[in-house]
Amino acid sequence: MILDYNLAENLALKRYHTKQFNKSGFLRFGRMYSYADGLIEKYDIRSGQGAYTTVRSMSGGNQQKAIVAREIDLDPEILLAVQPTRGLDVGAIEYIHKQLVAQRDEGKAVLLISLELDEVMDVSDRILVMYEGEIVADLDPKRTTVQELGLYMAGSKREAAQ
Repeated sequence: MILDYNLAENLALKRYHTKQFNKSGFLRFGRMYSYADGLIEKYDIRSGQGAYTTVRSMSGGNQQKAIVAREIDLDPEILLAVQPTRGLDVGAIEYIHKQLVAQRDEGKAVLLISLELDEVMDVSDRILVMYEGEIVADLDPKRTTVQELGLYMAGSKREAAQ
């Protein structure tokens, strides 16, 4: 996000060079704002002045929703989510988790990197634990505990080599 840009400009960041928003080197602002309005509605992004809202004035949760909207709308095969809910309120956290799970359910690969153990345990289908640059465990969140996960994270425990 570029905090001093408005929401429409931020939502179009990865598409500004496409024919959708660019004609002969000139930006098509009307199309950018229409596109932003669609994402604002679809992803329930709350902003005082809609697409014209300066991103800096938005809450962290709505900034994060905007990032998620922009990235998911690009229709990636792999979605990399690094600390996607850090510092957000409970409602925004739940919303982001639902979006990640929806992508997974559509057959997309979602790589979640998080220090929040509850988030890792609740959202993941599979957990890979790294310690000192090496994968030390490949765990099923339904069959492990936070305590066991913590032991792997601290380097106190390693899975047997397969």
